[in-house]
Amino acid sequence: MLRFVSGLCFAMICSGAALAQEGKSFGADFAVSRDEFSSTAGQYSPFVGQDFPNRVFWGDTHLHTSYSWDAGLVGARLGPDDAYRFARGEEVTASMGMRVKLVRPLDWLVVADHAESLGVSQMLERADPKLLATEVGRSTYEMYQAGDIYGAFENWGFNVIVGGKDPLGDPNVARPIWEEITGYADTYNNPGNFTAFIGYEWSSAPSGNNLHRVVVYRDNADKANRFLPFGATDSDDPKDLWNWMETYVAETGGDLLAIPHNGNLSNGVMFAVEDMSGNPIDAAYAERRARLEPLYEVTQMKGDGEAHPLLSPDDEFADYGTWDRGNWNGEAKSPEMLPNEYARGALKLGLQLEQDLGVNPFKFGMVGATDAHTGLSTTREENYFGKVTPMEPSADRFNAQIVPDPEGKGTGTYEFETLASGLQGVWARENTRTALFDAMKRKETYATTGSRITVRVFAGWDYDPADVLRPDFAKTGYAGGVPMGGDLASAPQGAAPRLMIRALRDPDGANLDRIQVVKGWLDIGGELREQVIDVACSDGRVIVDGKCDAPVGNTVDIPSATYTNDIGEAQMMAYWEDPDFDPAERAFYYVRVLEIPTPRWTTYDAAFFEVGLPEGVPAIQQDRAYTSPIWYTPDRG
Repeated sequence: MLRFVSGLCFAMICSGAALAQEGKSFGADFAVSRDEFSSTAGQYSPFVGQDFPNRVFWGDTHLHTSYSWDAGLVGARLGPDDAYRFARGEEVTASMGMRVKLVRPLDWLVVADHAESLGVSQMLERADPKLLATEVGRSTYEMYQAGDIYGAFENWGFNVIVGGKDPLGDPNVARPIWEEITGYADTYNNPGNFTAFIGYEWSSAPSGNNLHRVVVYRDNADKANRFLPFGATDSDDPKDLWNWMETYVAETGGDLLAIPHNGNLSNGVMFAVEDMSGNPIDAAYAERRARLEPLYEVTQMKGDGEAHPLLSPDDEFADYGTWDRGNWNGEAKSPEMLPNEYARGALKLGLQLEQDLGVNPFKFGMVGATDAHTGLSTTREENYFGKVTPMEPSADRFNAQIVPDPEGKGTGTYEFETLASGLQGVWARENTRTALFDAMKRKETYATTGSRITVRVFAGWDYDPADVLRPDFAKTGYAGGVPMGGDLASAPQGAAPRLMIRALRDPDGANLDRIQVVKGWLDIGGELREQVIDVACSDGRVIVDGKCDAPVGNTVDIPSATYTNDIGEAQMMAYWEDPDFDPAERAFYYVRVLEIPTPRWTTYDAAFFEVGLPEGVPAIQQDRAYTSPIWYTPDRG
């Protein structure tokens, strides 16, 4: 008798019954059929064998703790252990005594304390005899013990950071602190659940021009401990940092990468076309920079570095948290410096250099990070804990100065101008050091200014408009093209790059306003050009001449620092084919996704502490995401 369920005969059961009636062994025959099915018809599960990245993991590559001299000597009390516990979702008590917690844990974190004077505040707290045996160590300790914290900070900074009299230059003094830091990272690293990277910051600033890099290790402490961090006191030249990195890789078999940041404080030096000796960069220089520095920190607390309104006058969203007054010495900035300070300008310049040198030195992916010096990786506007401990939440924190103005030239920048930015999303298969680091090296990563917008982009030659709607969107994307950070070449006759984009709002945040494609290219006449194209608009708005036909609107109530998601969309998709593509022209494409307007952190502060809004900053802002670019390179012929 045949068995039926809901009127349907299960084929296996029916066949088995028939075989049994014929006196055949059902089990043996079915085993043969199963083997034949596996070898000839493939697997039933469509996910068997898939190994492409399928998750976005959130983290911060640039967090300082009390082990940084400019954090610990100005009141920071949280060390790497506190930073990791906070990042993985635990409640901690901030240095000024307030309880603080993230809305959701991070997936990974790089504690990146300054290599220069690493751990000096811990040594002062412990009255380390090696430190106290030096003149500057003893005088700083006496001020520190007397409660003159700022005097201790100034004394150390003047004698050590400026004067170069660093007692921590002795490896015997520095090694125990470095091994403490790497030990914390290994202790909190929990593969599959939370990744704690080993890292540090190289803080070069020749003549006050910011050339800082964060160095991130792929390795565990056993390899990282074989070399002490290379600091700016060893050399302020990036080429010497690269030499050290290459030596580390060669002698340990490990791997690491460097991430530059804050070109906006470099006065035109960050993306200069000459080295520090004034020589034009050559192909060898370009190759090393591209290989060892595959990422650029495009947004953080000290200003956003994607674009500048003077460089991109047709981009209505270019002026986001712009810092453009001067460098660390208070030397004023001039307009001709700007093209060598911002990511979009550098990406365009890289196209020209690639044509001239054969290698693009500025072929970097985009990431965001906090650069917080509090041990707290906070990026949400309503949970902003400042850049340094004295600027943790209070009713009078708006007017403290971040960048100095020693001669009253107007180059100073203030706490109310800092951003709550930023975060980094990494597309990977698993939450491990290896998987996340490798994704960063291939540039399959992106930046946000603080919220957790999920965004994915693929570019190829043969996508169909319906492909962006497919449930197996990512599988289709990888099979037919490249993801963010990838390269296109060999343009088929008559074809143009086709981009598929998906974006999803932060589940605890604001709806989305629009999706944009930013294109940069080197035209046939040798001119570097750019264009920002709206490719998807929320709320039924239409695109006219590459722009949404109206603003998204605004639901922010400034006095109460609230907003609603009555406007915008939770999810947006876009398909776009470049209508002006010329296969002879080098180009790049990246995606920018904007949220609807929300209150700025200063607006939340004003409502919470019942104080007036500071002058000179907007009350509302639009968080955004920047993907790593996809590059097109013409065939050489």
